[in-house]
Formats: sequence, structure tokens, C-alpha cells
Amino acid sequence: MLSVNTNVGAMVALQYLNKTITDLQTTQSHINSGLKISSPKDNGAVYAIAQNMRGNVAGYAAVSDSLNRGSSTVDVAISAGQSISDLLNELKTKALAAADASLDTASRKAMNADFTALRDQITTIVQNASFNGVNLVDGTTANIQALASSDGTKKITVSGQTMKLSGTVVTLTSTGTISTTAKASTMIGTLNTSIQNVNAALAKLASGVKKFGIQSDFVTKLVDTLNAGIGNLVDADMAVESAKLQSLQVKQQLGVQALAIANASPSIVLSLFR
Repeated sequence: MLSVNTNVGAMVALQYLNKTITDLQTTQSHINSGLKISSPKDNGAVYAIAQNMRGNVAGYAAVSDSLNRGSSTVDVAISAGQSISDLLNELKTKALAAADASLDTASRKAMNADFTALRDQITTIVQNASFNGVNLVDGTTANIQALASSDGTKKITVSGQTMKLSGTVVTLTSTGTISTTAKASTMIGTLNTSIQNVNAALAKLASGVKKFGIQSDFVTKLVDTLNAGIGNLVDADMAVESAKLQSLQVKQQLGVQALAIANASPSIVLSLFR
């Protein structure tokens, strides 16, 4: 039926053309953003999953920072412990030399002055072994905790190791000297105990920092896996989008031509009245 009031062919052609234009805009959006799902309108379920995974990635960024801070804090404590261990070995050497009864008074006095200077250096090291306001070797911090999960419920704990003078680890007192043969002889045993204790404390700190390192490596790999998963869900395949774009551009041109032909069909009615 030919009608000048209702052009069914033109309406159908326009519907197809509008659909093609909508698809073309969607494809162009995918190409511009690099995402096939950039909003809930594209696919609400997949978008929600991707957003949850992005939240986990953001959480693990905080976990990584926490682990790095914890690791640095323990590293400072280990450095302090190593320095204290070295000083104790030097002090032991001084004590062994001072235990020699044949040592003259002047030499003993000079040796004792060196001993007390090295002894006091331990206090200086302990007082300055802080990172981010946390000191694991002066007795002010019982332990340090770092985040281990993105929801904050899991944590890794490393205990502090007090290495100040007159403590349970360094049994050398702040007044200990080697001013006499007897004191020097007694000091040797004290220093042997302190050296063993410090080395044991260092082993505990090293075990703790290793836990931080293992978890940090795991978090890095986990974040990479999550990012890859997010990409699989929402990233656009540019090769596919490019082919689709060219196809839709051709369909758009054909649709415009089809609409033009359909719009011209009512003019045929004029020929019936000639």
C-alpha cells in the first residue's frame, strides 16, 4: 500500500539506523576509554564485581605500605643490634686484656677509659634506633604490627628486643668497668652472656622481618593477579572494537541510504495522478 501519511519503510529504516548509531557510539566509547564496561549501565553485575576487586587492590596498597614501614622499623633495630654485638665483642677484647694481672696501672687506666667509652656507646645506639617514632630495642615498644589483609583483620606481629644496658639481653650494667683484674675477669663472663643474648635477639628480629618480606612479596603478586582479573572483566579488546567500528560505519552509511530511498517512495504516488 502506498500512503503519504504513513511511511512504514522509512520508519523501519530509521529504527535500524538509530540502532546502528547507538552501537557505533558504544563502540567509540569502548575505544576512547579502553573499557568495555566503564559504568553500571554497560553491565551492572560485572561492574560490581570489578569495583569490589578494585576495592581490594586499594586495600592491599595500604597493606603494602604497612608492611614496608614494619620492615624498615625492624631493619633499624637489626642494624642497632649488629652494632651492639660488635661493641660487645670489642668490650670482651678489652676485658680479656685487662684480666692480665701483669698490666701496669697506666695501661689499665687507659684501657678502662676505652671500655667505658665503648660501653656508653651502646646507650647512644639504643636511644637512636628509631624509625617513624618506633624503637624496638629500648624497651618502649613491646611489638610492632603490620597489616596483612585488605580488610585489616589479619596482622603480622614482631616482638621488640630490649638491648639497653642492665637489661635481660645486655646484662652489662651502665656502671660496669674493668678497673681491676677481678672486675675484668668477672666482666668476661658478663660479656659472653650478653653477646649470646644479643645474637639470639637478632635472630628473632631477622625471623620477624622475613615474615614481613614474605607477606610483602605475596601482596605484590596478589595485586598483579587482581589487576589482571579486573582487566579481563572490563578491558576492551581493541582488535575486536576496531573491526566492529569499521563494520558499524559501513552499516551507518547503508542505513542513511536506505532511509533516503524509503523517504523517496511516497513521491511515486504523484505518478499515479499524471
